[in-house]
Amino acid sequence: MASNLLPRPVQRLIDEFARLPGVGPKSAARLTFYLLRAANEQALELSAALQDLKEKTTLCSVCFNITEQDPCAICLDEERQRDLLCVVEEPLDVVALERSRAFKGLYHVLHGAISPLRNIGPEDLKLANLLERLKSGEVQEVIVATSPTTEGQATATYLARLLKPLGVRVTRIGMGI
Repeated sequence: MASNLLPRPVQRLIDEFARLPGVGPKSAARLTFYLLRAANEQALELSAALQDLKEKTTLCSVCFNITEQDPCAICLDEERQRDLLCVVEEPLDVVALERSRAFKGLYHVLHGAISPLRNIGPEDLKLANLLERLKSGEVQEVIVATSPTTEGQATATYLARLLKPLGVRVTRIGMGI
């Protein structure tokens, strides 16, 4: 859309929405015009939710999952198997595994995967924190639950090589049919 045809606040919101992953200019404009027509309360609730997101959430200092308290509820749960650690790429992966109710261990969130094409190397992930966590000797098995993408596989391979000298058992989550 021609930016000089729209009021600045409208264009600004379109531009901000368009910066979000998976939101192109047309979707950004649709969202903006929807909010323009919506009741003031709906737009204000969205604004308040965004403010809460940024002000009231943090990363757990233990597992790096998103949380409102530090450490997070999962890390504080004494019922969890403390010798079993599942390594995932993103906080949404923790949500998916928790919904299954099948895993009863602890987590470690890397916040990404190794991707040379996007200039993401091991130093950009929460790997140093993982190694520090494993030093206590409490963790006996690390389940690598990275995605089946090329980046996820590269991260899993790197983790297996990195963790092998530590004497912990490293396994990969099942994939496929």
